[in-house]
Amino acid sequence: MKNFDKKAFSFGFTLGINSSDFTVFQLEDAYESYGLVSITNKSQPGGQLGILTSLKLGTPVLRLRLMPTLSFQERVLEYRSLDSSNFKNGISEERINSTCLNIPLTLIFKTKRFNNFTAYALFGGQYCIDLQSQQDASQNYIDPFIKLNRYDIQGQLGAGVEFFAPFFKFAVELKYSHGVQNSFIQDFSPVAKPVDQLYNKGWWISIIFES
Repeated sequence: MKNFDKKAFSFGFTLGINSSDFTVFQLEDAYESYGLVSITNKSQPGGQLGILTSLKLGTPVLRLRLMPTLSFQERVLEYRSLDSSNFKNGISEERINSTCLNIPLTLIFKTKRFNNFTAYALFGGQYCIDLQSQQDASQNYIDPFIKLNRYDIQGQLGAGVEFFAPFFKFAVELKYSHGVQNSFIQDFSPVAKPVDQLYNKGWWISIIFES
C-alpha cells in the first residue's frame, strides 16, 4: 500500500486494554476527623473497542483522528484506619465500575514512511459519557458507594508505531489520559466524607487496523 498515507480519509477499528485509576485529593482533616491512615487508589485492568475515521491535513505526516470507543473500567479506593473496628483488618476497598462511551479527537504527527514502517506522536482530548454512572442514584447508607459525574473531559498524550501490510495498516499505540475537571460528587456518605476531589486517569494500549 504505497499510497496509503496519501488518502484523504481512512477508516478502521481498534481493540485494546486499559489501566484506570484516580488522582485523589483528600480533605485537609480527613485523617484526624475520620480516623484514617490513608486513602489510596489502586489501578485495575479493563478493555475497550471502537471505530475510527482519520483525515489527512494537507500532508501525509499530519492527520486528525476521531475514534469513538466503548471502554470498560474499574477503579479501587482503599481506606486504611488505625481502628480495626472501623473496617475488617483496618482496611476497606471501594470499587467503582464504569462503562464509558469515549469520543477522542486527536492530532497525529507522523514520521516519514521508511519501507513499511512509521512512528507517530499524538495529543488531543476526549469527551466521556459514563453509561454506568450512579450520579442520580439514591445512596445506600448500609452499603454506600462513591458517586461520579456522568460526563468528563480528559486530555490525552501518546505515541505509536505503524506497519503497512498489502491491504491494510496495523498500529500499536500507547496513550495516557487525565481528567481536567473534578468528577467526584460529595454526598456525605461514609465513603465520600473524607474525599475532596477525584480526577479520572488511565493508560491505554490499543491495536488499530485501518484500510
